Amino acid sequence: MPNEQQTRTPERTGRPPLTERRKAETRLEVARAAVRLFLAKGLAGTSAEEIAAEVGISARTLWRYFPNKESCVMPLLTGGIEHTAACLRSWRRDQGVSDLLGMLTSGRVGSREEMAAMMNLVRLTRTEPGLRAVWLEAHREAEPAFAEALAHRAGLAEPDLVIAIQAAMINSALRVTVEHHAFNTERPESLAEATAEALVIAARGLPN
Repeated sequence: MPNEQQTRTPERTGRPPLTERRKAETRLEVARAAVRLFLAKGLAGTSAEEIAAEVGISARTLWRYFPNKESCVMPLLTGGIEHTAACLRSWRRDQGVSDLLGMLTSGRVGSREEMAAMMNLVRLTRTEPGLRAVWLEAHREAEPAFAEALAHRAGLAEPDLVIAIQAAMINSALRVTVEHHAFNTERPESLAEATAEALVIAARGLPN
């Protein structure tokens, strides 16, 4: 009878599958490429095949990452939202609003290229309804995550009305700040300062 070592399935060789980190990097590359093409040619004038070619991947691979060409820009939006949710989850009950602001305005900022692409994307939402829908959907999905984090901090099993309103305040403050900044300045690096100011305003309604 063959022993265990003889019957063991040989280890898989060849090129390993993409890591989650590499997948995230590819998605971000696609998002930046999509914004460049949308700026140059408009949403209607840009095909998914062109976006894929810009990044050096196949259209089939692109469709594995995104359900439609509008959603290609989503990775530029989710990073900041995920950072906010993570900070809210880490915000202890013995910490004040100033500690939360410190966490939110430090850490993940994004490269200058990424920030510039996001600002261009938000500007496009003024004239491209499809991209506006993606922008609003990103924030719609963010609000429950913010509320869940605040409820956990308050020791609640689920968000109550007060928590839901606090989460909506943070969400709206972030969205309005980015829009105001995109429409009124060409300096993406100053967004962190504007975000800090907006969160100070929103914090007046947050628990101490």
